Amino acid sequence: QVQLVESGGGLVQSGGSLRFSCTASGTISRINAMGWYRQAPGKQRESVAFSSTGEITNYADCVKGRFTISRDYAKNTVYLQMNSLAPEDTGVYYCNAAIIDWNFVARGFRDYWGQGTQVTVSS
Repeated sequence: QVQLVESGGGLVQSGGSLRFSCTASGTISRINAMGWYRQAPGKQRESVAFSSTGEITNYADCVKGRFTISRDYAKNTVYLQMNSLAPEDTGVYYCNAAIIDWNFVARGFRDYWGQGTQVTVSS
């Protein structure tokens, strides 16, 4: 069984910073991309930042220059440093990873999700 456990998040004033972490554990054979989605109230879930193997990173245009994603491959952990937060960054943030479970190698990479963490940025 594979799990993603998030930590971080919370309430911060506009202009402040927060840091997330997400650790994958369990019967992991391989991990490809790890990253973050978010869902604001009344809106669809959107991709925020992703890190693929080979140190390739992708950011949503609205967070470029403010958010930084990084990975610790030895710890199966991905981090998201969020600076200059604004009220429009408010939402539930979900960790996502493409993982091969060694119990089901033939299935290939499958998407796994963290439990979701609330971020509230006050103006």
